[in-house]
Amino acid sequence: MILTEERSDRAPARYHRPGRIRSWLRDLAYGLRFGAFGGREGWLRNALTAAGVGLGVALLLIAASVPQIMDNRDRRAEARTPSGAMVVDPVTSAASGASGASTPKSTATATATSMVWADASTEYREEVVEGVLLRAEGARPTLPPGIGELPGPGEMLVSPALRELLASDEGRLLAHRLDHRVIGTIGDTGLLDPGELFFYAGSSSLAPGDGAERTDGWGGPTAESLPYDPLLVVVITLACVVLLVPVAVFIATAVRFGGDRRDRRLAALRLVGADAPTTRRIAAGEALFGSVLGVLCGVALFALVRQFAGWIRIWELSAFPSDVVPLPELTAALLVSVPAASILVTLVALRSVVIEPLGVVRRSTPPRRRFWWRPLLPAVGLLLLLNVDGVGDVESPRVVDPLPIALGSILMLLGVAALLPWLVEAVVGRMRGGPLPWQLATRRLQLSSGPPTRAVSGIMVAVAGAIALQMLFAGMHDEFNRTLSKNPGWNQLNVSSDLPSRPLADRMARELERTEGVRKVITTVRAAVQHPEGNTVTSLTMGNCATLQQLATIDSCADGDTFVIHSAHSREQNKWVDVTARKGTALLLSDGEGKRSPLWTLPRDTRTVVAKDPEDWETIGVFATFGALDVALLPSGTTTAQVSLDGGLPDAREHVRNTAAAIDPAMRIWSIRMIERDARYESLQTGLLAAATATLGLIAASMLVSQLEQLTERRRLLASLVAFGTRRTTLAWSVLWQTAVPVVLGTAVAIAGGLALGAAMLALTGKEVTRWWLFLPVAGVGAAVILLVTLLSLPPLWRMMRPDGLRTE
Repeated sequence: MILTEERSDRAPARYHRPGRIRSWLRDLAYGLRFGAFGGREGWLRNALTAAGVGLGVALLLIAASVPQIMDNRDRRAEARTPSGAMVVDPVTSAASGASGASTPKSTATATATSMVWADASTEYREEVVEGVLLRAEGARPTLPPGIGELPGPGEMLVSPALRELLASDEGRLLAHRLDHRVIGTIGDTGLLDPGELFFYAGSSSLAPGDGAERTDGWGGPTAESLPYDPLLVVVITLACVVLLVPVAVFIATAVRFGGDRRDRRLAALRLVGADAPTTRRIAAGEALFGSVLGVLCGVALFALVRQFAGWIRIWELSAFPSDVVPLPELTAALLVSVPAASILVTLVALRSVVIEPLGVVRRSTPPRRRFWWRPLLPAVGLLLLLNVDGVGDVESPRVVDPLPIALGSILMLLGVAALLPWLVEAVVGRMRGGPLPWQLATRRLQLSSGPPTRAVSGIMVAVAGAIALQMLFAGMHDEFNRTLSKNPGWNQLNVSSDLPSRPLADRMARELERTEGVRKVITTVRAAVQHPEGNTVTSLTMGNCATLQQLATIDSCADGDTFVIHSAHSREQNKWVDVTARKGTALLLSDGEGKRSPLWTLPRDTRTVVAKDPEDWETIGVFATFGALDVALLPSGTTTAQVSLDGGLPDAREHVRNTAAAIDPAMRIWSIRMIERDARYESLQTGLLAAATATLGLIAASMLVSQLEQLTERRRLLASLVAFGTRRTTLAWSVLWQTAVPVVLGTAVAIAGGLALGAAMLALTGKEVTRWWLFLPVAGVGAAVILLVTLLSLPPLWRMMRPDGLRTE
């Protein structure tokens, strides 16, 4: 047979290898298929990954919704604000100690659509109750948002939360104060949040002036926004970092669930011809499937929790479900970064794994972790925090940029997570000898300290953040208590009206003294006075002789006397008062803003006395009895009552507020309450410990999963040891020590990092460290996690030590 060669004009076909991107996509697609159809074990791994990633994604989506929640809240606040008035959030106004906003000034004239309004806000126990009095001046009044009709005299419209409170036994005293007939409910567009206590009440006698103003509309121009309190910026920034950084660490741990169980599939892929890079990309595809499933679960969980947003109220704040919308850019970054992180983490984790056709071998001697870059993270973070200026400057607070505070806090917390693996490796690498359980545990950690260390890292970040946050709150709280200890008179109520009136002062004194729970009342009329030729302003305080003798050291007093008051604590202010309140000269009975303010001559025989204000404030200015000056000549001022309460009556404050509301619903009440602040601090401290415990419990679940995976991987080894006579208790103790060593070392690092971050935050705010031992409760919770994980892993350990664990195929 003769073989002939046939020629063809066609060139022989060549094998074209797919491009790099195409091969990546193909391998990832294979991994996705393996993740979706990996059998029962594969779906168990996917369920664990989806649960961990989904919970973290839901929390991050809620955090990404906070800017939108606050923006919608501000918009509704502006929409219901009378034109020309200042927007005041009830939460911030309550934080400053006031139960109402300052009276605005309006220049509107009466029209068919105008109305007169006055602030009628109050407080009830620990809640702020916002309210507005309304009276229409024309036939077509412009209504505020959320209501369809104007309440008449004796009527009011209330928010759903206020309606519920007034109808309950708990709101009985408040219902007595707001003695109006409820005719309807305010809609969502007129409320800041679902839990807000708000009302509109009608009035027949409200007139411009004396605390009431005229408006021609709602939602007009507002005053320029004031900067946030620097201390509030620090607290909020640190709280966000402490809550979110452990979640990010937990997500990075969750995407590695089940890494040991996929080894047999990777070896099978090598057996059928896949190279090592291909198997790594397929493994990344499997992790990608679990993370994508987790993202979907997180979005679903967020959508579910969003429906119950109105039921959750934190620091007197809640939100409508329609407000809980994450920012699009943050959402897109989150949805992309989590799957991308799962691919990256898997590829990095497989660098130390040799995948061969007959099995997967982890390097017996992994490369030593480098130390030089790990301390740089907390060092740089500490430098960023210490270079932030203006936070602790009480006299002239500045606008504080939260970015360096957040970045510095994140770097310090990540430094805790970065130092822990090196510390565990360095410590266990030097351990020799000891009891048999100890040797088994330390040898296992020497061979592979990565999985237990990764699980512990999330816990330690949460512990460090909780310690720092509690130290910050403790320092601020203790400084407040020290201030109050110097001013015991602050534990009282100050009732004031914007109308300077002697009859009103007499009525306030008479009715407040008869109020239940009141021990003493000091009623005065106060105004501002100015020297016509100077720019300095001082105060004028008027009252009867008995009242003035309680405020200053006055030996003798008769109606018609006047006094110049010196402070017992400040000589510089005494000189300032002497210049302003010059005896024998005329004083302008206003702060200089009015053009028709009358003049009043301070008598030459005015005596100089020293103040003894019961509130221990710096009292300066001029004291005058009612016979020395006609109160009706004052163009502006306030009538104020300082009310001392009986601390044994829990609702004494509410009885005083009821009496004040009966005198004038627009009357303002100021209070600085040490007892309620202590209660809120305790609840906040308890909440922080509960949040830290919940985070530790969440990450303890990942520790348990990691522990069970390692036990499953060592099933044959454990069964072999038992078959050769090793006691089961010996193996159980080895599991305990294997869990305890990373946690103990991590707790030490977390305590040091948390104390350093807390001290840096207190130095940033100008506060002193008062409680170095605050780490003890959190560290105790960490120790409990060790015991819990060990106890939960014992039942699977007993099963794996049975003789059938030696069975193989």
